[in-house]
Amino acid sequence: MKIHTLLLPALALFGAGCSPENKVDNESRNIEFQKVNEVKVQDAFWRPKFEQWRQVTANDVLDKFEGKHIHDAKECKLHDTFRNFDLVAQGKRDINEHAGAPWFDGLVYETIRGISDFISSNPDAGMEKRLDGYIDRIASAQASETDGYINTYTQLMESDHRWGENGGMLRWQHDVYNAGMLVEAGIHYYNATGKTKLLEVATRFANMMYDTMGPEPKKNVVPAHSGPEEPLVKLYWLYKSNPELKAKINVPVKEDNYYELAKFWIENRGHHCGYPLWGTWSNPVAEQWIRDAKYNNPEYGTHLRPTWGDYAQDSIPVFQQQTIEGHAVRATLLATGIATAALENQSPEYINTVQRLWDNMVGRRMFVTGGVGAVHFDEKFGEDYYLPTDAYLETCAAVGAGFFSQRMNELTGDAKYMDELERVMYNNVLTGISLSGVNYTYQNPLNAEKHGRWEWHDCPCCPPMFLKIVSALPGFIYSHKGNEIYINLFIGSETRIKAGKTNVQLKQETNYPWDGAIALSVNPEKESTFTLNVRIPGWARGIENPYGLYSSNLKQSIELKVNGELVTVDPQNGYVAINRKWAKGDKVELSLPMQPRVIKANEAVDNLKGMAAIAAGPIVYCLEGCDNNDLSDLKLETNVPMSMDYNPGLLNGVNVVKGKALNAKAQEVVVSAIPYYAVGNRTEGNPYKVWIPVK
Repeated sequence: MKIHTLLLPALALFGAGCSPENKVDNESRNIEFQKVNEVKVQDAFWRPKFEQWRQVTANDVLDKFEGKHIHDAKECKLHDTFRNFDLVAQGKRDINEHAGAPWFDGLVYETIRGISDFISSNPDAGMEKRLDGYIDRIASAQASETDGYINTYTQLMESDHRWGENGGMLRWQHDVYNAGMLVEAGIHYYNATGKTKLLEVATRFANMMYDTMGPEPKKNVVPAHSGPEEPLVKLYWLYKSNPELKAKINVPVKEDNYYELAKFWIENRGHHCGYPLWGTWSNPVAEQWIRDAKYNNPEYGTHLRPTWGDYAQDSIPVFQQQTIEGHAVRATLLATGIATAALENQSPEYINTVQRLWDNMVGRRMFVTGGVGAVHFDEKFGEDYYLPTDAYLETCAAVGAGFFSQRMNELTGDAKYMDELERVMYNNVLTGISLSGVNYTYQNPLNAEKHGRWEWHDCPCCPPMFLKIVSALPGFIYSHKGNEIYINLFIGSETRIKAGKTNVQLKQETNYPWDGAIALSVNPEKESTFTLNVRIPGWARGIENPYGLYSSNLKQSIELKVNGELVTVDPQNGYVAINRKWAKGDKVELSLPMQPRVIKANEAVDNLKGMAAIAAGPIVYCLEGCDNNDLSDLKLETNVPMSMDYNPGLLNGVNVVKGKALNAKAQEVVVSAIPYYAVGNRTEGNPYKVWIPVK
């Protein structure tokens, strides 16, 4: 029996899970998060970082995409990513000259998206002018094609291989991925500035993709690198919510088409000819089979294509997937896209799928820092409970996991998803950038003998992804639905938010994550009864992981007060719901246990037996070689109390944890632990350990 005879026709699956009876009214649909420009961050921990990333890192990333990190003028020109757009605009094709890898267009668009959110929160005329210049060049490049197509690598290197056709390699070319990132950049830049030029470019390209891809007689094309699914749903939402915007765009706008295209990309995964066999054949043999366009053999039918394999979440239909698989960035971005579509269609099939994938990711395949992607080869997820200390843990994958968790909270209202967003933000995401704001990481192993940061990289995908999530972070602090308000993250900030028909001014003051005291001022415009849901982090309740992947020895209690009176801390879905008549001047005080704790992994994790990690609050700590002699020989004494003090002069100000360990001579010594995110900022290539052998 041939493999392809077992597959259902793609057309039959196009509307699966999306029938009208599965849809609900948008108004009662889901929790609504604040927009980034509706939250003013005043936090001692985050605000200086936001300012640095907005002013220093954003310009650094753009400069390096222009090749300015290379001081030889000729070489700089060859590394100028924006010149690719100029060459395409000039009509150049197949010239065998392209700066950077095929996905650099997408990285440029991701950078624009991230900076756009910074502009939303902090208008910046100089940066806006700089981005306008790039947008003009992108628009000129698109104008060189009559149908709106733009992918500079394909155009300059192999123009007859659009969408990977005719023996092209979509897994390499990234045509669809880049297009999705363009759509997202257009949306975010419009939201930040009200300018429509990039949005018009994006909409024109989305129209072209809808006309090209879909059920027969259209082409069976899905993103070989996921990520475009969410932007197409967001484009649909933008025009659906702002119908007057269509008149400002000089191309036809049919928002339903964008949603249908996103569904096609999701639902048509796993529907292909069944070959090549990536897991059996070698990658070179599989790639050559595609280059030879063997999938066009008539025996495979008229609407089939090659499979992109487990690596690209394309071996079986996504709704049949029981575990999260393959390239960790692709996998988390696909899951984010499915969760986003589920917000719209409320399909049980969509919701069950993302819950299953998230549960597997967090319960069996997530690292203590929130990182994902254990295996270096293919940058992919490993098997259940395979959590080696030297795992790959790409910064981009952590970003994808963070976005996935946020969407799951939006979909379900369960705080466990915000627990994991918090874990990933304070640890694996934050370690992706140096304290100077101009050096970065790609891999983030938990234990390393020599691991440094880089100025720039042949594949600098992580800085743009980093900018995307940190610039979006203010919008994740607060959310609301109906007569309920949610406090999701503990970040000093102010916002004006809705509780039913009442406007409520919230002000949060805290020295989190160094201190567990959080004070919240609640000021409704008039006395009003509503529910304030305050997240109680799992780690603070002794639940280090919702599925027991990690456990800790935390014992201290949590205290919650309203106007000085104690409130019973009995969280439901991770939130304490305080329903009362609120008036101006009401105060909520939360005290979380911040003393250092010891974390151990589940017995099923062979890689971590006999080891422990240190944490305090949401921060995971590590021992760095410059603070601890004979690091490789130390054995942590987990039964000895640890102390913690704030050091304002160290690493821009951090809590330092002191504990006891035995050295190679079985002598007791004091060990000093710093936050994992701050590793590698003092001595180049310093060894460090998150997981430490125990006595």
